[in-house]
Amino acid sequence: MKACFSTKPIHFYLLFLCFALPFLGISQYTDVINSNRPGLSVSAYAVGKGVIQAETGFIYEQREHTDLSQESTFMGADLALRYGFFRETLEISYEGTYVQQDITYTAFDLNEKRTDFSRNRLGIKYLLYDPFKNPDRTKPNLYSWRANNKFQLKDLVPAISVYAGATFSIGDNPFYPEDPIVAPRAMIATQSSVTSRLVLITNLIYDKIGTDYPEMEYLISLSHAFKNPKWSVFIENQGIKSDRYSDILFRTGVAHLFSKNFQADINVGASIKTTPSRIFGALGLSYRIDFHQDQIIAIDDQKAGQNGDFIKKNAFKNDNEKALPGISKKKMRKLERKAKRKKN
Repeated sequence: MKACFSTKPIHFYLLFLCFALPFLGISQYTDVINSNRPGLSVSAYAVGKGVIQAETGFIYEQREHTDLSQESTFMGADLALRYGFFRETLEISYEGTYVQQDITYTAFDLNEKRTDFSRNRLGIKYLLYDPFKNPDRTKPNLYSWRANNKFQLKDLVPAISVYAGATFSIGDNPFYPEDPIVAPRAMIATQSSVTSRLVLITNLIYDKIGTDYPEMEYLISLSHAFKNPKWSVFIENQGIKSDRYSDILFRTGVAHLFSKNFQADINVGASIKTTPSRIFGALGLSYRIDFHQDQIIAIDDQKAGQNGDFIKKNAFKNDNEKALPGISKKKMRKLERKAKRKKN
């Protein structure tokens, strides 16, 4: 089965969004490592200013193409390096996958070996919009636990980031012999916190722009954290559309957080096609060196309304002197009467 979506209109909108939209976003640095593993989808959030992060894995894959009487095995390693700089919303990244492919042509009993980069990318990502920076959205309801924990449609409003970069094919790469040395790459990444434990990530990618074989790709990933938040599980769907290769892939896996800066993971997956059929898996590690420092803003430079509501002029006069936050006057009088009865 092939992914069925047109490349022309998406080509235009991806380039427009990546290069024409103004920088409007504000990031969300986290105290715990924010890794793109164990899947291939890319988070909308940057790692944070001053954070250096490495994400690596060991991969194994088997392919079989019955129409071509061809079987092959892939073994290799992938590496992603991410660095947050200049702004909290800005991140530069490198992604590389180096593999060895052993091919057997079963009809002729011939073997062939290929070794090179199957992925070699450099790019920059910027967070345009973060819904959690809206103070009205993050304000808790002091009267209702259910209101703070139930699903709401506003939770589907995603964080949005854009990515611009390039795919490199250096030397005589046997996997992409007809590709130019540098080919532009663009992406839109979104991320929604559906619940406190469930995160939805989507990527829309246009790679190798302007080459003989441009490639469209989408990724949809759903991650769930268990009651023990050190463990999480994910499922992911990937679609690829190109004149050279098209496919739909599925993968799943688990991740374990050993410390706030170190994570390990495992994933497995397969294709739904038989030309070729693919079965693959990976073991991965993610580690960060955190030089992040919170920016200190003078109180005169802080924007009003972002650190709580405005204080009313007579808020601490008369009857309000005994009031507690989130408790009505009627409730306060009941508590006072109850306290007097206990005292008597």
